[in-house]
Amino acid sequence: MIFYRIYQIFIMLPLMLVATTLTALITIVGSMLGAGKWAGYYPPAVWSRVMCWLTFVKVTVKGRENIDPATSYVFVANHQGAYDIFTIYGWLGHNFRWLMKKELRKIPLVGYACEKARQVYVDNSSPARVKATMQKAEALLKGGMSVVVFPEGARTWDGNIRPFKRGAYALAMEFNLPVAPLTIDGAFKVMPRFAKLPRPGHITLTIHPPVMPGAEGHDLARLMTDTRAIIASALPGEKA
Repeated sequence: MIFYRIYQIFIMLPLMLVATTLTALITIVGSMLGAGKWAGYYPPAVWSRVMCWLTFVKVTVKGRENIDPATSYVFVANHQGAYDIFTIYGWLGHNFRWLMKKELRKIPLVGYACEKARQVYVDNSSPARVKATMQKAEALLKGGMSVVVFPEGARTWDGNIRPFKRGAYALAMEFNLPVAPLTIDGAFKVMPRFAKLPRPGHITLTIHPPVMPGAEGHDLARLMTDTRAIIASALPGEKA
């Protein structure tokens, strides 16, 4: 254990910092040169795989055949921990942008890179700003570009799914986009909310068949309830 801790402090963390800085710079430069669609997804996807490799985290994907690269989706996922981001970026296999808290814009360099890559910062401070967020998301959702949302709004405290918020579903209903549930299992064990360092582990990403708003009576409330149940169904011991 002591040798692993030495590795984390003197090798893993410095390499993670270098990888993050390089990825942010590549994303910023690529976006400024007009290659934002590429720069906002592929460098972070490689970065995510590097981060998992450095920390001895294996990721397995199930159900990738359930999504079409040419279709735009609203992906909704449970939020177990920091490694959810690496899991989805590195292994979803579908170009997307995040719907993310506006406070994340303050992260040095990374926040600016996300802005240049046209990640969608969500501002709920007024109806006008909510509308502006929706308009920005609408401009992105074309030609297979999708968005990923954590409807819980924050990482779980205990590994169980928190209540879902309606924002992602309102977006799907507004633009008549399929909602694709994602289940992340194992990220909580790798790095729970208050852990300072990750531990080696195995994460499973399950991509479920999309659910279409309006189909089979799916109004907003039922869409939320049904997709939450779908996500929970792939978590051992989880109740919807």
